[in-house]
Amino acid sequence: MPNSFGEPIVPLASVRVSTIPPEQSNILPRHQDDVELDEFALAGQLRHPTENQENHFSWDRDSPRQAIPPTHPPSPISPIPAATPDPGALARSSFSSSSLDEERPMGHQPSRAGSQEAKRPTSSALPEQNGIANGRMQSHVEMRRKHPVLESSEASSQTAHLMGREGFSLDDTPPTPMAPNPNASFFDLPKQDRRNFLLLVLLYFLQGIPMGLAGGSVPFLLKPKLSYSQIGVFTLASYPYSLKLLWSPIVDAVWSRRVGRRKSWILPIQLCSGFGMLYLGSRVKEMLDEAGKSDGSGIWNFTAWWFFLVFLCATQDIAVDGWAITLISPQNLSYASTAQTVGLTAGHFLSYTVFLAFEAPDFANRWFRSSPRPEGVMTLGGYLTFWGWAYIAVTLALAVLKREDKTIDRDGIKEVYKSMLGILKLKNIQSIVIIHLIAKIGFQANDGVTNLKLVDKGFSHEDMALTVLIDFPFEISLGYYAGRWSTSNPPIHVWCWAFVGRLIAAVIAQLVVMIFPSDGVQTWYLLTVIASHIFSTFTNTVMFVAISAFHAKIADPVIGGTYMTLLATVSNLGGTFPRFFILKLVDTFTIANCVPPEKALPSSELKGELITSAFSCVQEAEKRRCVDGGGTCVIERDGYYITNVICVIIGVVTFWGYIRPVAMKLQALPLRAWRIASGG
Repeated sequence: MPNSFGEPIVPLASVRVSTIPPEQSNILPRHQDDVELDEFALAGQLRHPTENQENHFSWDRDSPRQAIPPTHPPSPISPIPAATPDPGALARSSFSSSSLDEERPMGHQPSRAGSQEAKRPTSSALPEQNGIANGRMQSHVEMRRKHPVLESSEASSQTAHLMGREGFSLDDTPPTPMAPNPNASFFDLPKQDRRNFLLLVLLYFLQGIPMGLAGGSVPFLLKPKLSYSQIGVFTLASYPYSLKLLWSPIVDAVWSRRVGRRKSWILPIQLCSGFGMLYLGSRVKEMLDEAGKSDGSGIWNFTAWWFFLVFLCATQDIAVDGWAITLISPQNLSYASTAQTVGLTAGHFLSYTVFLAFEAPDFANRWFRSSPRPEGVMTLGGYLTFWGWAYIAVTLALAVLKREDKTIDRDGIKEVYKSMLGILKLKNIQSIVIIHLIAKIGFQANDGVTNLKLVDKGFSHEDMALTVLIDFPFEISLGYYAGRWSTSNPPIHVWCWAFVGRLIAAVIAQLVVMIFPSDGVQTWYLLTVIASHIFSTFTNTVMFVAISAFHAKIADPVIGGTYMTLLATVSNLGGTFPRFFILKLVDTFTIANCVPPEKALPSSELKGELITSAFSCVQEAEKRRCVDGGGTCVIERDGYYITNVICVIIGVVTFWGYIRPVAMKLQALPLRAWRIASGG
């Protein structure tokens, strides 16, 4: 099930990406290129060595001494008195990568280049797609920046970050680092970790509710009222989730010390979301009717409200991601990404698949009613109202019952934006940005229009919900194998194979629409649609997992979070921005005329004014006027077929003419070509 941006939700374990925060990096063997200051080693060097332990460091406490045997000449950094530490005196350049590998707190094992490098533990990243998130929550998995200051190359900023923590002390005995335990089951976790895991699942689940509506259900509810170009306007509502990188440094840096770093954003954002959903729930029916009027002006107001709601969800996502890595203990940090996958998937599944089925009158009349009624078990207004109150209740409980650990460190906004600019200046990054922005054009008509066209032809919401429901377990299981293929094969090779498969899926989808049975949906046709949908989702999942693996491989470990988030944002944007134009092209290429009835019909059989002359009925409002007036809207040329063919041709030409050769060259580059210090 793709998320709001066209990216599938897959098990994060299938993308082997390490995004352990710098302050927790002491639990992992170090990469020789990943030069990070270690809090405990730093604290140890800030103390004077004892006289009777030459070249050994002591913590001068009554507790047992923790000594680091020298394996090379002493560090050139002069000891700093504990009473007056000077962060500026510690420069990153004073530590070589080899010295950092050799001088470690107790419990560390030196890392080796070569074979040992490939075996170092990793942790799944907390995802962008997105969700989840395609218009069906292409709910993707996104790699987000957590600690911008530590990702900065400024040594003084990093030292200040470590020493600025409220609990930092030069007199305390350093704790023994705990090794990650990826095989621990949920019930083996400490009680506090279990509670925090469930809290994260709940917060991510709440995000998935409006995202599943905006990216999945609402476009299907709009189709009977709006044309494709008007639905294209509504797709603009999903843009904030693809652009949240632009304001994520502000969320990390601005907060109230009294409320807490993450709760300062989560509490007000969720309250605004709750009240926004209550307002939409009370007026959504009138908004839908207003949006469907002939001039189409109401769609902009309707889109603006959903844009605001998605913006709030995207901002909440930034804050929850940052909180996740501190709520779960370091050795169980992989459960943070699991919480995101479970929560977003469940929320999107409920708002897309389940809601779409229960909103359908046919489904309700078949399974829940003895006498038919014109509406389903659920309505959009009632659904929004229920979850609006749920948002408010959860927020109040969070404010009262959950305390956030205090911190006094601040992230630097300027440093993060400077890192982003430095990444974008790399020529290789500019090449991959171009690839991301044009790569998904070939699939846009299939991803954004095919399902709407099926509904337009008579495929019921109930059947569509069933299709997505059956597709969901295939997507999860196939995502696992996609991750294995991306590990055992060069990721760009896998991505290219999936690219071709996705172009083939677009052609198959068009053929499926063309053979829509005139006598209604039969079992054989439903199975054909399901098979086509599974194949399309499979290729989408493989592409996403493969490119995520490539991003993880090339990301500069010094600024890994910012690097990964920037690449994921560009990839998501490449699947979002063309949707508006593709949907408008469908209406542009479509030719449909209203044919008046051959003989006058009695007014009792008409729902509107009698049609006496032909006119264009491309727009949904004109189509309804034609049918209500006794006319027949005849489609002489379907713009969907032309648009899909154009997209596939563009995909073929760009893939073999530019995307594939350039991507292969980028994959062959050494890792130093992706480092800011090397200048590309």
